[in-house]
Amino acid sequence: MSKPLDHLRVLDMSRILAGPWCGQTFADLGAEVIKVERPGTGDDTRGWGPPFMADKGGHETDEAAYFLSANRGKKSVTVDITKTKGQNIIRKLAAECDILIENYKVGGLKKYGLDYDSLSRINPRLVYCSITGFGQTGPYSPRAGYDFLIQAMGGLMSVTGEAESRPGGGPQKIGVALSDILTGLYTTIGALSALAMREKTGRGQHVDMALLDVTIASMANQAMNYLIAGKAPTMMGNAHPNIVPYEAYKAADHYIILAVGNDAQFRRFCEVAGRIDLADDTQYATNRGRVENREVLGPILNEIIEAKTRSFWLEELEKVGVPCGPINNLEQIFDDPHVQARGARQEVIHPVAGTLPTVANPIRFSETPIEYTIGPPTLGQHTDEILQSLLSLSEKQIEDLRKQGIV
Repeated sequence: MSKPLDHLRVLDMSRILAGPWCGQTFADLGAEVIKVERPGTGDDTRGWGPPFMADKGGHETDEAAYFLSANRGKKSVTVDITKTKGQNIIRKLAAECDILIENYKVGGLKKYGLDYDSLSRINPRLVYCSITGFGQTGPYSPRAGYDFLIQAMGGLMSVTGEAESRPGGGPQKIGVALSDILTGLYTTIGALSALAMREKTGRGQHVDMALLDVTIASMANQAMNYLIAGKAPTMMGNAHPNIVPYEAYKAADHYIILAVGNDAQFRRFCEVAGRIDLADDTQYATNRGRVENREVLGPILNEIIEAKTRSFWLEELEKVGVPCGPINNLEQIFDDPHVQARGARQEVIHPVAGTLPTVANPIRFSETPIEYTIGPPTLGQHTDEILQSLLSLSEKQIEDLRKQGIV
């Protein structure tokens, strides 16, 4: 079956997470994604473990789960871009590709003649995506950027964590590298938009992506809260700055999440709780009132919810359509019957492991479903295949390059 992007070829020269996440998204959607790695070592995340993948015999390998999470469906080619012959290989590959993804420091590829200006002269239709911490321009552009650093500088950590006045208070990072992930997704959108423009103009373009820009843009309502009110939001733990009640509450045995999105839902919650008087109280009848009086209402809700078990709240609130749920760990997530029905866990083929579990792409197509067959590549697994099929190199030529440490 044809796949949405099986007419595209992507040269993925990125490492770690943001760029590889973009490349994996393209691979999931059917594009041929060629991952360029350093001979001998490859992407840094291959060694970012434990945990490490086991082979068919159950023995631990040196392939980290981190690498496996972001490189599904790609073809690995090893090329030393610091050497002239390696640079020539990249130029020839770029001439055969629609998109290039790279996350070197600003100017890092220019010294090798592999920057956008150089490669666009070879392939004017190339969409060249550069991912950096701070972008191609501005006073911070030369700096290296890492997710943790960007979560802090971009404001995300200023609104994540308990208030400093509370026990355990202080800024916290998100539990996954969210700035990297979001940048990978935004880069995918940018690349596809540039391809759409190429259909009109016949030319590619340079897509400049910065983790800081993406993080600021992703602050969403929190950023607008500041721009409208002129007051910087602060850490509120699990509470919501614009909605009440909308946070974690401790029931008699376990925590639950209560996410009341409107006044009708609050009234139904109060009915289940046996406290309809709260819904009738002008202080709490509207969301505006509940937000303004959260310091008074909060302890009341804590006492109400702690009087009943988690199962009571989950069952009774579901009956009346009030959003409520448990706080699951990953074991509970993948054991959940709904998650299983949605196919969140898939199996791919891996040359060393045999089969390998993977997390499904969340996009669900009605006509062209994503197929999970090809796992993350071993280092240099497809070097010979790509150099022969795209660059028409002979086995002897490839072997000579390998002896020289080029591939």
